[in-house]
Amino acid sequence: MKNTLVTLFTVCSFVTVTAHDWSTARPDGHAPIGVMGDHTHGKGEWMASYRYMTMAMEGNRSGTSNISTASVLAGWPVAPLEMTMEMHMLGVMYAPIEKLTLTAMLPFSFVSMDHITRTGVRFTTETHGVGDIQLGGLYELGRWDQHGVHLNFGFGLPTGSVDERDATPAGANSLLPYPMQLGSGTVDFLPGLTYLGQSEDWSWGSQLRGTVRLGDNEEDYSLGDRLGASGWLARKICSMASVSGRLSLDTWGNIDGAESRVNPMMVPTADTGRRGGTRLDLLFGLNLYRSSGFLKGHRLAIEGGIPVYQRLDGPQLETDWLLTAGWQYAW
Repeated sequence: MKNTLVTLFTVCSFVTVTAHDWSTARPDGHAPIGVMGDHTHGKGEWMASYRYMTMAMEGNRSGTSNISTASVLAGWPVAPLEMTMEMHMLGVMYAPIEKLTLTAMLPFSFVSMDHITRTGVRFTTETHGVGDIQLGGLYELGRWDQHGVHLNFGFGLPTGSVDERDATPAGANSLLPYPMQLGSGTVDFLPGLTYLGQSEDWSWGSQLRGTVRLGDNEEDYSLGDRLGASGWLARKICSMASVSGRLSLDTWGNIDGAESRVNPMMVPTADTGRRGGTRLDLLFGLNLYRSSGFLKGHRLAIEGGIPVYQRLDGPQLETDWLLTAGWQYAW
């Protein structure tokens, strides 16, 4: 391991370059892989990307306090125990003109949740399929020296199912509660604002983003609106590699309306007044980039972290950790 690190830093010492203008052609030229819509492209440039995202949730929380499974079962016949969410995200970006970059993202999700009943019966529900497609763009508001600001805008389309079913103690083909559904069922407006900065060996940035549900879906409810803020700092080790740290704050509201076919008295995940919350995550990442030679323009990255603060309108399952890994290639 020691020899490997020595070799990496020896190679880096020969290929480190000095940047005088803001540039994406360096390992920290993109934000950490967990940030979407972080950079624009020049006229005529394309980029393809793939991200794998996973999140693990275990144990229930109400407000900022953990609560036992027994306490949940005192109020509901069924209690959630743990949940795993996985998503494969395919993305494409294209700049038809200067200052404007168009984006499209296609998610494919896998969701699994374990439960227990008051009588001690354990069961698992699972769903998988296409989520809500996102179409949008990034518009440069300004760029100076090694700084830039751009506007994020887009729409989430209701391509993800809100009618997912699985076997439960209540039936072999039961409609599942809200966290197990693959989409929102609504058209969602996705505004945002992103700032980027660089120096010779460092880069940094911040992003505000939102999700605004436009009306109710066909089942007469809408998921809560979301607001997020993120800030990051990255250190370029050499022209091939960089490391990053990031804080991400997300807050989301409870569900407006209700799905009439699920009973909120059976399990907390079916209660529309117990879906909101706020979470602050601390994440660290590694970015690898080839600026020349074999695999020029290819980028590999990984970012993982844990929540450092959670306040949930519970009982809700709390998040234990989250991870994003991905590949990007621009031409």
